[in-house]
Amino acid sequence: MSQSLLLSSPPHSGPTSPGTSALQTRSREHRGALEHLAERLLLRALGQLEIGCLLLRHESRELRFGAVHPDFPAPVVVQVDSARAYVDLCFGGSIGAAEAYARGLWSSPEPEQVARIFARNAPVLWKLDGGLGRLVQPASRLTHALRRNTLRGSRRNIEAHYDLGNAFYACFLDDTLSYSAAVFESAEQPLRDASLNKLERVCRKLDLKPDERLMEIGTGWGALAIHAASRFGCRVTTTTLSQEQYRLARLRVREAGLDDRVEVLLRDYRELPELVRTAGRFDKLVSIEMVEAVGHQYLAEYFSVCEQLLAPDGLMLIQAITMRDKRFEAHKHNVDFIKRYIFPGSCIPSLGALASACARTDLKLIGLEDISGHYALTLRHWRERFMARRAEIAALGYGEEFLRLWEWYLAYCEGGFRERYIGNAQLLYEGPQRRAAAPLTPTSAIRLEGAP
Repeated sequence: MSQSLLLSSPPHSGPTSPGTSALQTRSREHRGALEHLAERLLLRALGQLEIGCLLLRHESRELRFGAVHPDFPAPVVVQVDSARAYVDLCFGGSIGAAEAYARGLWSSPEPEQVARIFARNAPVLWKLDGGLGRLVQPASRLTHALRRNTLRGSRRNIEAHYDLGNAFYACFLDDTLSYSAAVFESAEQPLRDASLNKLERVCRKLDLKPDERLMEIGTGWGALAIHAASRFGCRVTTTTLSQEQYRLARLRVREAGLDDRVEVLLRDYRELPELVRTAGRFDKLVSIEMVEAVGHQYLAEYFSVCEQLLAPDGLMLIQAITMRDKRFEAHKHNVDFIKRYIFPGSCIPSLGALASACARTDLKLIGLEDISGHYALTLRHWRERFMARRAEIAALGYGEEFLRLWEWYLAYCEGGFRERYIGNAQLLYEGPQRRAAAPLTPTSAIRLEGAP
């Protein structure tokens, strides 16, 4: 009889049989032995930390790993509340770490610092994911493969993230509902102002003119479309696959009095070229942090569609989360907790992967601005707002594990951007017949924490 059947058997008032008692005892012994093995292996891996100090507390023990550093001047506390956490981290890698955090098996008052230390000491993270963590990868890869961004799969994947509920996102985004990196003029600038600054900079880089036609791939909740139409007088066609975003974006456009200038579509980007046959190509094209949802198998097709949509003398701006080319091949085939739980079907591209996909078109890259440091600050704002309104989010019906998973997600991403383990860039492209000089939009002169 399996342990699961024993645990699920109905309670009875009679005495426990000797056989049952023995099975339960052996089960506890086996579980204890596994936890002990996982603890030894995990502590051995943590012993290779060099930069930054983790102070691990479990029961009455306190262990130090690594060393303080000018970038990490104080130890970062990790509280282990269950030995099961060792098993999850040792055998599950980054996915196991997220799952254990979500279940409350470990915690930290500074989770973003934990993420920073592992990003700075990347070989330790790779060892956790590439050692015994490989045991979970076959199943995770199969799940991820089943989430490929086909026409049907893309809609399902987008709905899994963006249809969590507009009220949920409104709790931690600013009132522009911008769910992408803001650009700060100073570290003290309010988030809303930095979001508006980003929207303005994007529009100016595109050199938008009144009555020009702008295509946006990835509506979000309509922030850029509304800004471009109201501030620059252009006509915007924007598309999303999220039912929730579609409904709210249309409402916001209507409330802004822009029904005659902004058209919101519920279509896959691959279905957009048919618009060209009826209305011609677009003067400008923009896509803000949507390319990560395309999937590496479809990057070339994505750029091909963009080329079909854009006028030969047009400009296109893509804002993208990126990773280093050196890690991209492994990233394509492995599954981390963000792919598993946050953005199913996603794949963060490298700049090289974007360049390779674009090289199959006549589009030309004419400008690139790295805004990674700005994303770290954006995420800090989101996480602070999320934690400040945590009870309100819970009252919307979201469970404790979901809330803790999102706490870790926001902290994990903030740490990754601060350490430049992942990046964010705005890339400006021109069509083959464009001869006008690109508008000059100087990079922000400030140096934000986490920026190079």
